[in-house]
Amino acid sequence: QEWQNPFATWDPRDFCNISEIVLPMDTYWSPPIFILERVNGQNPELNYMVLMHNGTFNSTRPYQVTLTCSLVIFKFPFDTQMCNLSIASFLYPAVTDFVMKTRRTPAEVVRDSKSLILTDGEWKFTNVSIIEFTEMMNDKGFSVVTYGISMDRRPTLYILNLILPTCALYLLDMAVLFGPSSLEEKINFQIAIILGSSMLAVILNNSLPTSSNKPPIIGTH
Repeated sequence: QEWQNPFATWDPRDFCNISEIVLPMDTYWSPPIFILERVNGQNPELNYMVLMHNGTFNSTRPYQVTLTCSLVIFKFPFDTQMCNLSIASFLYPAVTDFVMKTRRTPAEVVRDSKSLILTDGEWKFTNVSIIEFTEMMNDKGFSVVTYGISMDRRPTLYILNLILPTCALYLLDMAVLFGPSSLEEKINFQIAIILGSSMLAVILNNSLPTSSNKPPIIGTH
């Protein structure tokens, strides 16, 4: 965050050429912002800000939060998800008091995010879009900045653990069904296939999120 306070300025020549100082966050006014999609998380312990001699405040505070996101898993595990992170302040109207602007372009945000996100997890970060708009509430407009985060799921684990075993079971089912085996052997093998399919269904049920209205293709079949 960066903001300007014209009442917090000084001439460095009058103070031993000190051009910036570090102060606690509660020393001066700071922008009160909220993450709208936040449901849980940890508040930052770095409660300090840098004050420049020209009245510019700079605050870098790391947040670790859990956000709500509407998932569409119809193409699971080859799905792409878009989650929003909206930053707003509903204490000061945007028209007269408080306007938020992004300092960097979406291309710069994407470049910096890819250099910082180095985890080898289930999701692969792909893109960030930025939307600045005014939210109307109680006949007042409030400044909101929304970051649209796009992610691709890495499907290799699900292909090896779910899709390939399921296809193998169905191929064996067809081979036994049209094979020269006796009726008793076919029934026993069909029961084994049903049990294996049930186990795969349990694994799939534990792997999929429950916040989607439509099941994936491999779940519907």
